[in-house]
Amino acid sequence: VPAGGVSLRRCSTRESLEGVNRPVIDRIIRVDHAGEYGANRIYAGQMAVLGRSSVGPVIQQMWNQEKDHLKKFNELMVAYRVRPTVLLPFWNVAGFVLGAGSALLGKKGAMACTVAVEESISDHYNSQIRTLMEEDPEKYKELLQVIKQFRDDEREHHDIGLEHDAEAAPAYSVLKTAIQLGCKAAIFLSERI
Repeated sequence: VPAGGVSLRRCSTRESLEGVNRPVIDRIIRVDHAGEYGANRIYAGQMAVLGRSSVGPVIQQMWNQEKDHLKKFNELMVAYRVRPTVLLPFWNVAGFVLGAGSALLGKKGAMACTVAVEESISDHYNSQIRTLMEEDPEKYKELLQVIKQFRDDEREHHDIGLEHDAEAAPAYSVLKTAIQLGCKAAIFLSERI
């Protein structure tokens, strides 16, 4: 079973569309789909630059998990009848440019990007977990399981980045802050547009 044990099957009928808080669910699934789409594009950019380097297999392993995440959110969008953000074409280009641009700084730059993005995303997932727990943990049990597993995967990617010298990247603090500001803006926009 891919993605750390989370089944990639369709959302079960146990989680009926009736009684769900539509605005909350629409926002969560839309932004998470956009985020996983963007993460896929970041790793694609990194692989375009560093795919044949010694860190290529590490990046590929993380990318494979992100592909599983995106596949699951594609399924959830259909199951919950959520429209994607209209910003997907922008995230397509922006994600690839961020991935390739950070990789042009070398392995450490790519890993600094990974740390910044994955820390932002895992924090965002934690916020969503709190929201769904406050709403109704039983009603959103399956969605909570998915988000918790993906949050754990993102934390693992964050830790892999640190293990591969992310903090030794040129201007690490500036790079990390800039990327995280971009992530916050992307989250804000993708939830709403």
